[in-house]
Amino acid sequence: MKFFSRFGLSELTVRLTLGIVAAIMLVTFCPDSSSAELDLCTRTSKSMLESCQFGAQGDYWLAIAKCKNFFGAGNRITCKSNADRDLNSGIEECQAQSEARLKSCRFLGENAYNPFINPADFVTVIDNPYFPLTPGTTYIYEGITESGLEHIEVNVTLNTKEILGVTCIEVRDTVTIAGVLVEDTLDWFAQDTEGNVWYFGENSKELEGGLIVSLEGSWTAGVDGAKPGIIMKANPQVGDFYRQEFALGEAEDMAKVLSLNESITVPYQPAPFTNCLKTKEFSPLSPDAIEHKFYAPGIGNIQEVDVETGNHIDLIDIITD
Repeated sequence: MKFFSRFGLSELTVRLTLGIVAAIMLVTFCPDSSSAELDLCTRTSKSMLESCQFGAQGDYWLAIAKCKNFFGAGNRITCKSNADRDLNSGIEECQAQSEARLKSCRFLGENAYNPFINPADFVTVIDNPYFPLTPGTTYIYEGITESGLEHIEVNVTLNTKEILGVTCIEVRDTVTIAGVLVEDTLDWFAQDTEGNVWYFGENSKELEGGLIVSLEGSWTAGVDGAKPGIIMKANPQVGDFYRQEFALGEAEDMAKVLSLNESITVPYQPAPFTNCLKTKEFSPLSPDAIEHKFYAPGIGNIQEVDVETGNHIDLIDIITD
């Protein structure tokens, strides 16, 4: 304090001044200040944009480093050109993701996403009419995609997994294309006492040639900031907009209820299913990949339609043990 005394400032004045400055800095920079509570969804979106852009820049400079070790000036120039193109593409993708998140904030609101999970609020069965999961049941779906015939088997296993103190039912989902296994996933769900079905995580394995090539999309509630979402509401209403999963940068699926009275015909039965629930389901991580899903009361998901291509996956059979 001797430095300040040269200017005629008392120690008390200096301490008070420093305290005020510190308080101002705390309000300005602390993300938990009351002024910051008003737009946390938007702030999250902006932070994710910065994270994505830094990631794209990191990938770019890694590529440039590799380019410098290519043999021949022509090869190095081509390599840099490709890196420039990938950087531009990456930045555009980051911006598209950010715009999708910001748009979602208008429906979700600006509050932080922090669902309260009390294990006592959950039951041991999942009997939501739009999303029933009876252990020992296998749902089989098929459809023609750009890659060939896609065959999906969704098996409600007898296994359970405890996540955040909640006992979740384990569902195994396998995808084959043209007879080749390309995805093998374990999903974990639980239903609360009100009838909402919560999604607590997944272990997703993508395969090529029988080998695991990616675990992208895997997440578990309570790990690395991931939180559960609602996969199906107890009493869905047109206009409902909600998070199905929350693991920033990894799993951010959302859904919006579009209709409650759709009539859909699938190979599982000749007569159309009536009073079906129609949702729009998407993720800011892949803004252009939008699906319409249809859920029949007492059955569950019966059809998924790719909005861009029109390709659809239909329920063809239900097998019970």
